[in-house]
Amino acid sequence: MKRTNTRRRDFPKKHPENAAMLGVAWYRPEEWSRLLEIAADRDELEATYEEWLENAEARLQEMAEAGIYVTRVDIDVRELQDWCIANERPIDGSGRAVFTAEKLRQLHKGKQR
Repeated sequence: MKRTNTRRRDFPKKHPENAAMLGVAWYRPEEWSRLLEIAADRDELEATYEEWLENAEARLQEMAEAGIYVTRVDIDVRELQDWCIANERPIDGSGRAVFTAEKLRQLHKGKQR
């Protein structure tokens, strides 16, 4: 099995001050099965973490080549579930995207202080 580097990094390295930020949900291998259990759109997700990781890294590379600035946003699946319930959102692609954007805003706010 091919071992892939899963360290957090931003693409590309330099991020202009006025550039838009794009966050990409980044899951941990040990939480993938839990995400599949709770996702309303589980049929649209990759069956294994390894498949998801390969696709996610390919998308990140494509975005980097296009000059899109991306930040990996570490997602805790329990926190995602709690947030979706509290905000009356389904645990689907849309809910995950809004949650990821919110986490990115929180990360960005913390860096500005």
